[in-house]
Amino acid sequence: MEKLKKIIPEFSNVKILVIGDLILDEFVWGEVSRISPEAPVPVVWVKSESFMPGGAANVANNIASLGAKVYIAGVAGNDERAGILKEGLTEKGINTDGVITDDARPTTLKTRVVAHHQQVVRIDREKIEGISAGVLDKIIDYVKGVIEEMDAIVIEDYGKGVISAKLLKEALSIAKKKKKIITVDPKEEHFSYYKGVTAIAPNHHEAGQAAGIKARDNKSILKIGKALLKKLNCEGVLMTLGENGMQLFQKNGAVTHIPTVAQEVFDVSGAGDTVISVFTLALALGVDMKDAAYISNIAAGIVVGKVGIAVITQKELMERLK
Repeated sequence: MEKLKKIIPEFSNVKILVIGDLILDEFVWGEVSRISPEAPVPVVWVKSESFMPGGAANVANNIASLGAKVYIAGVAGNDERAGILKEGLTEKGINTDGVITDDARPTTLKTRVVAHHQQVVRIDREKIEGISAGVLDKIIDYVKGVIEEMDAIVIEDYGKGVISAKLLKEALSIAKKKKKIITVDPKEEHFSYYKGVTAIAPNHHEAGQAAGIKARDNKSILKIGKALLKKLNCEGVLMTLGENGMQLFQKNGAVTHIPTVAQEVFDVSGAGDTVISVFTLALALGVDMKDAAYISNIAAGIVVGKVGIAVITQKELMERLK
């Protein structure tokens, strides 16, 4: 723990590029006191509304909240939502020069209606087809222009059309030449894109589908982790297991189970974003993969104790380590 505590202030010296699907998360907060006479659904009395960066933007927000310098590359529409999203990111000190405007698609919006700390319904507004060749080329040019000064790259794949085989082929080629750390929060349909990255951080369901093995028990989890290591030729697979913590599989053959440290669980939304953020920050500082996994597990234990899409700070992480 003493070793991990020394790492945290160093987060402020790291520069990370996040590439992926940008989402604007809207929260409608209210109370329920009756059931609608029109249908068997609750009537939510709205008290307030708020917006948060989601998807790849939430990963960038997590990293910035921990003190690092963050650059983000992705796509937003030419709409009011894009303005809200970019303004929110800029306020958090995140560089948005790599956010490309696409007139042909809306900014992805997820609206969650929450009553008494319980999510009642989620409404998605999005277009998930692949981005156009022109927009893709602009993202690739941006990545080429900033990669030299980055310590690590996070690929945040939410399956909304930004992450494609061509984008990753170009981005990974540049990153490997520059010897940059590359971590991925994956989408199961795209696992073939991630060959040769430093590490991936799927949940056990995503990992099982990618490996073609159902995640039933510890024996199947071991098979899945080892199969993905071989399939992707990466240095590590950090598999999140919900209330059972995490399992880290390393290329050197080491397998480490890390039990959950969550004290209270209010909301698991965005916990995976916190894991990939802290894991990547630690790797960028030269921390070994096992210690990076431990510290990301502690960070996830903090964030699930908060309601909504939340982030943590260096101070919170230090206090939990104590």
